[in-house]
Amino acid sequence: MGLNKSEFPPKGKSQTWRAVFLALGLVAGLGAAETKTVVFFGDSLTAGLGLESPDEAFPALIQQRLKATGQSWRVVNAGLSGETTAGGLRRLDWILKQPVDIFVLELGGNDGLRGISPESSRANLQAMITRIRERQPNVKLVLAGMQMPANMGPDYTRQFAAMYPDLARENHLTLIPFLLEGIGGVASLNQADGIHPTAAGHKIVADTVWRALQPLL
Repeated sequence: MGLNKSEFPPKGKSQTWRAVFLALGLVAGLGAAETKTVVFFGDSLTAGLGLESPDEAFPALIQQRLKATGQSWRVVNAGLSGETTAGGLRRLDWILKQPVDIFVLELGGNDGLRGISPESSRANLQAMITRIRERQPNVKLVLAGMQMPANMGPDYTRQFAAMYPDLARENHLTLIPFLLEGIGGVASLNQADGIHPTAAGHKIVADTVWRALQPLL
């Protein structure tokens, strides 16, 4: 459907027609078309497991900061407690049905805690990166790195930690080196399980994530 010159309104009626165009979605830069989307795709860290309210989780805190920029951004929290890289790969297509401007991939922690081989986790993460870019060619992709506790063994922890910077370098991604920087191992910032951040911990996570997102906005 197009418009020819004879269909444009005469002077003096431009405001009325502008409202009509806006209702039809024909005014560039206005309405729903200007809203951009950030997807946080992860596990219980993204979902905010154990918090009193989802509003305390770092994706919601990022939404507040985006709102303060004056731009129109929508945050989608696609965190699922217990999610592994294999599970994330299986449900990825569902989230990619919507247009995405920035995609934050936060998975692998549960793989590590279950002792899944880093090679398997890396292959799943790479498959997700490839699929995201195939479905959303213009997306800006952020990879959130994780680390394993020392009791997983030196070889395992080293291989696990290395897969994130390796994937970021090979795929030219924005990397968050360690999502829980300043939080991991700090009892006062973690819940009783020692794994999931408290509300105060999520504020620090939001700071870390925000530093990675700002240059992409």
